[in-house]
Amino acid sequence: MKRTFTTLLLLLCITMANAQGIINHPATGKTTTQKKQGTTPAKKDKSGTTSSARRSIPRPTLGTSNYTPNVRTFRVGDVEFEMVEVRGGTFMMGATSDQASYAFPDEKPVHQVTLSGYYIGRTEVTQELWQAVMGSNPSLRKGDKRPVEQVSWNDCQTFISKLNSLTGKRFRLPTEAEWEFAARGGVKSRGYMYSGSNTPGSVAWYTENVDYETIDVGSKLPNELGLYDMSGNVWEWCSDRMGSYSKSAQTNPKGSQVGSGRVFRGGCFANIARGCRVSNRFSTGPDLRRIDVGLRLCFSK
Repeated sequence: MKRTFTTLLLLLCITMANAQGIINHPATGKTTTQKKQGTTPAKKDKSGTTSSARRSIPRPTLGTSNYTPNVRTFRVGDVEFEMVEVRGGTFMMGATSDQASYAFPDEKPVHQVTLSGYYIGRTEVTQELWQAVMGSNPSLRKGDKRPVEQVSWNDCQTFISKLNSLTGKRFRLPTEAEWEFAARGGVKSRGYMYSGSNTPGSVAWYTENVDYETIDVGSKLPNELGLYDMSGNVWEWCSDRMGSYSKSAQTNPKGSQVGSGRVFRGGCFANIARGCRVSNRFSTGPDLRRIDVGLRLCFSK
């Protein structure tokens, strides 16, 4: 009788303790000490600088384009890079209806452009590719897979000339029209505001999801052609001089014949979403180096 009473009393105590949350039962295979979610231990970059205050960057699963593009792979030393085919077609360039509510005056008037087919880089030129060609890396925010930055338009011409000598190819910067057509998804375009989506955070690194940093290329979702980072991360030089648009239809336009400013497109890590739209355009002098401007390669078929 005494043993029965003691057993019942013990069971009652255990039941009351569980109800109050005093007794914890760790899940199988886990210790009671868990890391806090969202925190990252302090790390040192290559320069030895501790980066404990840096925001932990999410790495989404890479998406796929809505068709399988023709891709050509090239190599300089140990560095490979890919060029994606953009089939020729006709599109409306500038502040189309998907862009109009946020457009700037220099994105107008909307005009028809017809382009022949070409190839364009799947990503921006990386720092490792620039290093392989030029023997140096001018970028402020170092990282082999990050886009190269702090390169002027003229620097890009020197880089491309050396790259062509090494590969025997004829790489160049894209024209502004070629850049926009590719960013819109070419003949596979779905009419998005940004390159690959109407939700900037899914395809672009910009002020809402990165702390004034460049990020490894290809870390967001691609657009309809399988191209990465045509919205956000770094601006990208085009071959054109900056000039006003014409209303007339054009075929393979090369941009203005006058003026010194050179166009760059796509927005960057320091822009709000509006700056990362596919029709947004900006320009500066060909000798100016900026920490938010890089390049993407192109070549004609």
